[in-house]
Formats: sequence, structure tokens, C-alpha cells
Amino acid sequence: MSDDIQKKIQEIEAEMARTQKNKATNYHIGTLKAKLAKLRSELLNGPGGKSAGTKNAERGFDVSKSGDTRVGLVGFPSVGKSTLLTTLTGTRSEAAAYEFTTLTCIPGTMKYKGARIQVLDLPGIIEGAAEGKGRGRQVISTARTCNMILIVLDAAKPLTHKKIIEGELFGFGIRINQKPPNVKIVKKETGGVGYQEIVKQTKGMNQDVAKVVLKEYRISCAEIILREDITVDQFIDVIEGNRAYIPALYVFNKIDSLTIEELDILDQMPNYVPISSQHGWNIEELMENIWDRCNMLRIYTKPKGQLPDYEEPVILHIEKNPTIEEFCNRLHKNLINDFSHAMVWGKSAKHQPQRCGKDHVLEDEDIVQLCKKTGT
Repeated sequence: MSDDIQKKIQEIEAEMARTQKNKATNYHIGTLKAKLAKLRSELLNGPGGKSAGTKNAERGFDVSKSGDTRVGLVGFPSVGKSTLLTTLTGTRSEAAAYEFTTLTCIPGTMKYKGARIQVLDLPGIIEGAAEGKGRGRQVISTARTCNMILIVLDAAKPLTHKKIIEGELFGFGIRINQKPPNVKIVKKETGGVGYQEIVKQTKGMNQDVAKVVLKEYRISCAEIILREDITVDQFIDVIEGNRAYIPALYVFNKIDSLTIEELDILDQMPNYVPISSQHGWNIEELMENIWDRCNMLRIYTKPKGQLPDYEEPVILHIEKNPTIEEFCNRLHKNLINDFSHAMVWGKSAKHQPQRCGKDHVLEDEDIVQLCKKTGT
């Protein structure tokens, strides 16, 4: 069954490669892309499957989530992931000169700016991982659970590895360094397809392409609103509804084997950090980049009449609406029931201190003193 699907995928990919891309072929390419996305979804989840990486596909490694955020190390075998884990966390992960040294997921914890960051050393992936080669599905399923992915590359090896890994992650529904498209699709019982562009489309989307893609997914009645300029692939992602949008950083390891001229060439690449995990070079910059991309805030607690606790901050995430209510829930789920108000010092306060309610939005390194209701 999977061989038949794989053959169909290869046929469609070959036809797409043959087809010239212009306005006249947009309709045909849209049809091919929709068929390709459906076949890949079937390959991962079985017929009719729609939950990439979660339904019938192989489950990820059974590692319980701990700490304030989770970072996964993804890369080809023997690029130095195990040595990097040891350098970052102190956790011993077997490292050797041969490939496939790591055969399961090794977790470790890195402490930085008061945050406890769980780092997962995942087994090396190979080309075809999204189809299940070399335990690839387990590796990428676990990568989907991470708040951030570090794509570890051997600086001495060609950048084709980068493209292959990006393709494997894309095939498994992971969109790295992207945000969900600002597109609304509402299914209806009747009325056909309503199409509205708030922003002019320049990347291949139009009403005819939208209709043919929806037809492939057996959606005959829907209201579509495009609020940004998107590609056909992004439109398909919205229909599938199961994509994971995860920030990623390219970590070029073993830079001790490169010349200054080669490093200057690499320096033109976005989202990358050059390191040598063996010699401990540039590890501080890597940790700072992880902190920035995980969008974490440090909030310090201040008991009444005492100095703030700067040693153990409460870590909140910017994308999860870091209000005082969220801060209370991080401390204890029942704390908000007795909450009266909070005294806040820091960048979010208009004056020092400011009396705030539960909806006040906090900023990095704010100091918060919680006050309970009287009589509780």
C-alpha cells in the first residue's frame, strides 16, 4: 500500500518538475499540489488520515516533558549532537567516530537565565526519514513536540544536508521559522465557495486555484478570506489544519575545521550560529539565541516585606499571553481564586510600583507581589 502511494507521489513530483510555472499553469499546479499533500498525509497516517505525525504514524520517543521549554537536536548521524548535548547540559550521551551512535532519545536539562530548558538529543535522521527510514518518523514526531529545533550540521560537509533535513521536516508537517498564514476558511452547508482577497495575491493564489484545491479535499461549500499574500502550499496547510510552526536555528558544528574565508561565506546565511561543541567555542551565543527564539520572560516574585527572589524566576512565554493570571497559574492553579490584586515593579508598570489586576500584561524581569483577598 505504502509503495503504491510512494509511486504516485513520485509521478506527481515528476509531472510538477516538467510543468512550466506561469499564470496559465497555476490551476494545474494547484491541482497537483493538493493531490501531493493528500497522498503524503495518507502515507503518514493511513487512508483518510489527517493528523500528520499523531494518528496512525509511529509515535515519538516516550520522553516526559519537563522544565520551562523543550529544544530538540535534529541532524544527520555523526554531526556532533551528542557532544553538544553534553556541552550544554552536562548529560552524558555516547559519542563516537562512527555513525548512529545514538539509537534512542537522550534528554538533558540546561539552566540559563534562571530557566530550565529541556534539550533532547535525537537519533540521526537520513533521507527518506518522513517515510519511516531509519526510525525517521519517531525522530520527527518527537521534534513536533519541541518549542524549538536546533538543526545541527557538520560545517565541513555540504549544505545539501540542510536542504534534505528541511524537506524531511516539511514532509512531516513541520514548518520551520514560519507563522500560520492569516487565512480564514469556514465550511458551510450550502452556498458554494465564497472567495475574498483582503491583500492582492502575487504568489499563485486566485479563486480558480482555491476552488480546485477545495474540490480535491471534497469541500464544495466554504467561505475563504485571504488576509495576506500566500502560496498554494500555505493554503493547503490551512485546509489540513495540522501543521506545527516551530522556530529553528541552524547550528554549524566543528567550525575548528574551517578557514576564516569559509566562515565568512557561512556568515551570509540567516538563522545560523557557528560553534565547536568539542572545544566549547561560541556556546554562549548559541544559548543566547535559544533564549531569544523561545520568547521567554523572567518574572521575579516578591513576598510582602522581603526582597525579590532573583535566583528562581517564574518563566512565562510571550505567545501565551503573559498576564498576571498566567503568572498565578504557573505558581498554583488555585491561586487565582484568592487573588485580589498585584503590585508590579518593572518595564510594564506605569509607575513603581503599580497596582494591577489579573489582566495586566507582564514584561521581562518584572517584579510581582501578589495580594490575596481579605478574609481568605
